[in-house]
Amino acid sequence: MTALTLSNLAATAVPADAVVIGLAKGESGPVIAPGSPAAASVDAAFDGGLAAALSTLGAKGDEEEITRLPAPEGLPVPLVVAVGLGTAPESGADYRAETLRRAAGAAARALAGSEHAAFALPVGGAAGIAPVAEGALLGAYAFTAFRGRGFSGADSGPLSRVTLLDADAGDEAHAVAAERALVLAEEVARARDLVNTPPNALNPAGFAALVETAAAEYGVETLVLDEQELTAGGYGGLLGVGQGSASPPRLVRVAYAPDPEGAPTLALVGKGITYDSGGISLKPAGHNETMKCDMAGAAAVFATVLAAARLGLRVNVTGWLALAENMPSGSAVRPGDVLTMYSGKTVEVLNTDAEGRLVMADALTRACEESPDALVDVATLTGAMVLALGKRTFGVLGNDDTFRDLVHETAGQAGEQSWPLPMPAELAEGLKSPVADLANVGERMGGGLSAGLFLKEFVADGVRWAHLDIAGPAFNEGGPFGYTPKGGTGSAVRTLVRLAERAAGGELAG
Repeated sequence: MTALTLSNLAATAVPADAVVIGLAKGESGPVIAPGSPAAASVDAAFDGGLAAALSTLGAKGDEEEITRLPAPEGLPVPLVVAVGLGTAPESGADYRAETLRRAAGAAARALAGSEHAAFALPVGGAAGIAPVAEGALLGAYAFTAFRGRGFSGADSGPLSRVTLLDADAGDEAHAVAAERALVLAEEVARARDLVNTPPNALNPAGFAALVETAAAEYGVETLVLDEQELTAGGYGGLLGVGQGSASPPRLVRVAYAPDPEGAPTLALVGKGITYDSGGISLKPAGHNETMKCDMAGAAAVFATVLAAARLGLRVNVTGWLALAENMPSGSAVRPGDVLTMYSGKTVEVLNTDAEGRLVMADALTRACEESPDALVDVATLTGAMVLALGKRTFGVLGNDDTFRDLVHETAGQAGEQSWPLPMPAELAEGLKSPVADLANVGERMGGGLSAGLFLKEFVADGVRWAHLDIAGPAFNEGGPFGYTPKGGTGSAVRTLVRLAERAAGGELAG
């Protein structure tokens, strides 16, 4: 992971491979973004002509625009990297956190392969430290675990060290903000690594073993139910989905409980399909290649529990990882089969590619048995949600509009795009089965909403619940942007951590 330090030294006193400054759009051309004394010292090294030099190179100050130019004498760096911040805020106002986060990420990506960069962006107060630090660390991410020994190239490794130039670096609040950003970025990176790991290197048992090892490092309790225990407990959804694979399913409980009796309790459930072929209802060609990402929900939940522990939040956070591999074979569940779920309800399987809701149903029921103050599930659940909201926004549904909206608001605070959605009662009609209590799929139109209605059937009365369908933003198949890499993104981790912080602050009461 990229190292992070704060420094109150001037940009002229920090040797590095590059210094990053912000460039804003002015009325008559680009201007050095106000609010950073360190950037002002870089401009001074150009005799006040840095903006003009950048303009000559074609820079306009558009958001995430990257422009490089050689540094003059007087700077202990060979390179100046200008990143666009868009239109400067009104006098006295700070830049939006997400603008800074994306700019820092774009700059860090542009410096891949470098050893050390100093960031002289306009952080403002302590609140500005977090987005710049998060953006730089997340933008520097690279997944290289499976590169061959002969691999080389400019992007062969991430930026190794980031120094944030901050005039108030000695302030305790700034140090705390930086430390939180580092923990958050490391846990997002953990989720990204899990999502990016090839499915032949991460089956349900392997995922469970990895969880046990990492959780022990931070004093987080774990419980792993294997196939024999799942059978004895009647977890028909997990067993049904996993029965076609040579790698049997697991249900993993990870718990951080600093105050079991006095602190609020937040339960999280994550979909963990380590590979989704679609089962007997096989996915068409072109839709299988990225299905290692179907465990992104479980990865997000696991990373969140660890982050809560590392940050020492006064909230009991319990994560449930529903792990299975969905494969076609002679033993696979068939369309038309009926499964008896952990709750006792029966489900007719009409489409084996609607498997995520089956494993989630068992985990939701089990999580509700502990009567949490709030319950959130995270899943790459439906293609319908991608069609509705695109590839960068996740949907938020729930059985309590106030709680659903609070989760949506929390995502905004964390810098993640989400949208609150309804669960129309009439769509539940499509989930009726002539032979079982429920069918696992309903009407094609509104499929993301009916999937939420299916999950709601397994949430106990009185438990406030929200469902995050992260099918769009969990895996980026396009080019990188801002602080978002190609591949696994770590979607929902920042939202869930912020929600845990709000729970610790008493904001989930009611």
